[in-house]
Amino acid sequence: MISQSGLRALACGVLVSLGAMSLGAMSLGAMSLGAMSLARAEGTYEIPAGAHFNQEKLARISEFFKNEVATGKIAGATVLIKQHGKPVYHEAFGVQDVVSKAPITDKTIFRLFSMSKAITAVVAMQLVEDGKIKLDDPVSKYIPSFANVKVGVEKKAEDGTKSLELVPPNRPMTVLDLMRHTSGITYGFYGDTLVRKAYREANIYAGDFDLAEFAERIAKLPLHNQPGALWQYGHSTDVLARVMEIAAGKPLLDIEREKLLDPLGMVDTGFLVTDPEKQKLLAQPLPNDSDFRVGRINDPTVVKKIQFASGGMVTTMADYERFAQMLLNGGSLDGKTILKPETFKLMTTDQVGPGSGVDRDYFYFPGDGFGFGLGLAVRTDPGNAKPPPPGDLGELKWDGASGCYFVIDRKQDMFFVLLEQTPTERQRVQRTLKQLVYEAMEK
Repeated sequence: MISQSGLRALACGVLVSLGAMSLGAMSLGAMSLGAMSLARAEGTYEIPAGAHFNQEKLARISEFFKNEVATGKIAGATVLIKQHGKPVYHEAFGVQDVVSKAPITDKTIFRLFSMSKAITAVVAMQLVEDGKIKLDDPVSKYIPSFANVKVGVEKKAEDGTKSLELVPPNRPMTVLDLMRHTSGITYGFYGDTLVRKAYREANIYAGDFDLAEFAERIAKLPLHNQPGALWQYGHSTDVLARVMEIAAGKPLLDIEREKLLDPLGMVDTGFLVTDPEKQKLLAQPLPNDSDFRVGRINDPTVVKKIQFASGGMVTTMADYERFAQMLLNGGSLDGKTILKPETFKLMTTDQVGPGSGVDRDYFYFPGDGFGFGLGLAVRTDPGNAKPPPPGDLGELKWDGASGCYFVIDRKQDMFFVLLEQTPTERQRVQRTLKQLVYEAMEK
């Protein structure tokens, strides 16, 4: 069996729960190191607020990444840590790609893969604020074909053969389900269930298609589980994006530019890189580490209709740091309100914890100690590891299959962003970076 971290590498890529908050009337108005070993985490979990960074200890991050590049594990990476609105660490290592050997800068363009989901989720919540969509709206209100969707239930015969029985859903799939990954929609590139096999056999990535067509393809497939029953990573965010298009009456990227990208000045974030000069800025993985294992080719230089809200965006450090700072600020940046405080609180509150009715299985990618809000993992407890991994309660995070990764720690008024392109090394690199970040903090 593949390790859990290995499986996460295929598929990816914290306030305390509000408990009894009703999710019934879902308008907002109704919701008032190579050579370095991984050090132990003791002393780095739940550091008292007001900690600061030791610059000498931050140098260990540089040592780690220089070794990663020197030993041929990654082509390059860039890391930014900001606290109290100011950079405390900002370094780039290696090259954009081993062919051009161009150095990485803040304008180097990286494929985000699943870190695209966080951007989509924020814009979706802006549309909730605007009254364009409601979290308890059935998806079929916007995409009628989802009224006919069935749930695939595996049946095992006496001879051991498995078959798929299609049964009606216990309740309609909602926008909330799409945002918290409880819709039953999955991916076909991990796991071996019959529903995931049906995804693979359906060839859902064939041809040149847009979000409207893709949503129809998903609607023809069985759900992996009943809506609301299980946290299930998949194309929920892409179906959400189609709902957003219908509700707003315009293409996804136009919505994102109007609501988020332009207000934040995220000028190099989008789905395609067609400018020949910009294409020279694209980061590439090492040639022997170029299989992102997500079931499809993700090449932003090839013009296509589809805008994969779940994993198709590109960005730069100059852009994504502004997005991360907005999240750290609770939904605003430079005097511009992106999300109202109550919206941000809802989005960053665990929606799949005790009392939610949502189960977790082997493929629960937020990980031990984390719940999941509306588009972001939310740390709710120390987890089962002894000692617990570093960090603070309330931490927000997500990552992607290319290795990009971000952590928002509002308790310490700090965030860090890692941009890299390394599908096979990413989990180890991310764990080590987080360890080194928190070990550099002092009370």
